[in-house]
Amino acid sequence: MTEDTSLDPQQNPAAASDYGASSITALEGLEAVRKRPGMYIGSTDIKGLHHLVWEVVDNSIDEHLAGHCTHIEVVIQSDNSIKVTDDGRGIPTGMHQKLKKSALEVVMTVLHAGGKFDKDSYKVSGGLHGVGVSCVNALSIMLHAQVRREGKVFEQEYSQGKPKYDVREIGTTKDRGTTITFLPDPEIFETAEYKFDILAHRLRELSYLNKGLRLSLVDEREKEDDGSFKTELFYSEGGLQEFVIYLDEAKTNLIDKPIYISTREEGVDVEVAMIYNTSYSENVVAFVNNISTRDGGTHVSGFRRALTREFKKYGDDNGFFKKVTFAISGEDFMEGLTAVVSVKVPEPQFKGQTKGELGNSEVLGIVSRSVGDALKQFLEENPNPARRIIEKVVLAATARNAARKAREMVQRKGALTGSGLPGKLADCASRSPEESEVFLVEGDSAGGTAKQGRDRHTQAILPLRGKILNVEKALEHKIYENEEIKNIFTALGVSISENDEGHRILNTEKLRYHKVVIMCDADIDGSHITTLILTFFFRYMRELIEKGHIYIAQPPLYLVKKGKNQRYAWNDTERKAAQLEFSGGREDDDSVKVQRYKGLGEMNAEQLWETTMDPKTRILKIATIDDANEADRMFAMLMGDEVPPRRAFIEANAKYARIDV
Repeated sequence: MTEDTSLDPQQNPAAASDYGASSITALEGLEAVRKRPGMYIGSTDIKGLHHLVWEVVDNSIDEHLAGHCTHIEVVIQSDNSIKVTDDGRGIPTGMHQKLKKSALEVVMTVLHAGGKFDKDSYKVSGGLHGVGVSCVNALSIMLHAQVRREGKVFEQEYSQGKPKYDVREIGTTKDRGTTITFLPDPEIFETAEYKFDILAHRLRELSYLNKGLRLSLVDEREKEDDGSFKTELFYSEGGLQEFVIYLDEAKTNLIDKPIYISTREEGVDVEVAMIYNTSYSENVVAFVNNISTRDGGTHVSGFRRALTREFKKYGDDNGFFKKVTFAISGEDFMEGLTAVVSVKVPEPQFKGQTKGELGNSEVLGIVSRSVGDALKQFLEENPNPARRIIEKVVLAATARNAARKAREMVQRKGALTGSGLPGKLADCASRSPEESEVFLVEGDSAGGTAKQGRDRHTQAILPLRGKILNVEKALEHKIYENEEIKNIFTALGVSISENDEGHRILNTEKLRYHKVVIMCDADIDGSHITTLILTFFFRYMRELIEKGHIYIAQPPLYLVKKGKNQRYAWNDTERKAAQLEFSGGREDDDSVKVQRYKGLGEMNAEQLWETTMDPKTRILKIATIDDANEADRMFAMLMGDEVPPRRAFIEANAKYARIDV
């Protein structure tokens, strides 16, 4: 063994002399943003691309919160540039005394600059990290700012954060407001295409959070049948009450209307809307100053504390828990709950630039008191809905107790039978989870073919018989009694336990495979089975999705052959291209044969390996959760009991359906 002394200055004097004052790089202005964009906007993928829009829109929202803006329009232009227009006060354009340049240029080019740091300008703001629109400027190949203020129109244009000319006056107007148009820099971002649905989802969310504010989204890349551009308008008078009804539309309500709370204490506005349904999952959505806090924080902790305290006291005082022979946990009060918790905090302390979690300790007590007082009044004035909620809590506790026993039975059985691995599992030779993968295969026939074609060192095969249980409609203890789901648990090596509050915790320390690949037929039944399996993972093993362990195999749809030449095609475009190539450009060449694969069983082991399982040539889709609230709503709609929302979804998306004839 040799010792590396290259970093020792005494052993390597050259290395020491190389490191001096000249080695220190000072990035000026917005250079740091372009050098490390992920530090400022999270990433340079599709999330980062859309984050640019949110930074600009958030500035307009802050104008609304200050009482100066009633309408915001977002336009996706034909070249994928974005134009955001509001009718607020307009960014100031006067000379900045300290920096000796227009305030507009300061806002657009200097980090940590803006009116949000001045309490007199904005009482409440979401963008207190102060890097918003200047970051957008730095990461755009073109940004044009137009300000309508004090009867005049001003403009300035930038490229990669650098002004092309000084702020100039270009006309007069009776309107007021700001228009920001920007084109993201293709050198920075992995993708340049904006998604209408992603923008629409966030703008809809903002309309509920800011009742009375009109938001519109226009897509100039797509025209409707009447020749107009695709447009969607968002406006809410009911605010959070309408929001919670929207989130819950695919579920059966337990109470007639949402419980609504709106209070103000110590300068903090607390607004909550909540409703109970007959489902077995919870969905608590939280915001601070319109910023989504996916990781919760003190406002969510305060809400949970108040909910558990008041409902438990009401149940105890009225004798609802007398016959319950086991402890009621905090988690039991959350089952079937859909809630939106929104707080406006003058000086929010977020954990990190992504603002995923609120850290203000004082907010916990404020929310807990506000929600507690309101719930106490609701329970006293509404005995019938209160009784239905408490009865739901008792059912949840009973089901949780039964589920715990069922889980323990499954996990104890695994411990008593040695490895505990399912008999149908064809395991791989490797014991390294990092290189191992398991294929969940639809049907024993395809499973047999996959076993023959796999790489036995790293690939395991678990055949699934038919369609697994729809966990969206099943009680939890029934899930652990289902044979196919038990096999998935034991094959993966994961287990579920409970914390002191009764919350399910997924133990992944013994996860045996870091790639779990769902491999189903390329037909309607296969798509349904894939959705059933994804529903199971989302509801009971969400952490595996969040950590990037869940994948979906993409078997080919067609095999195009002519003589000894053949090519696989994964869509109709590829099929047509192969047909034209093999036929020399003729569309009616009978010598070109096309085989449509409707099932994995139609391929032999070699074909399945080279098209779907070989890491060098296969196509895998990774399952991700971009928006947990929207995913919850979608799974409930597609897999739940309510038919009307599902029918409406099918009718709205029928033109995208791939139908097998």
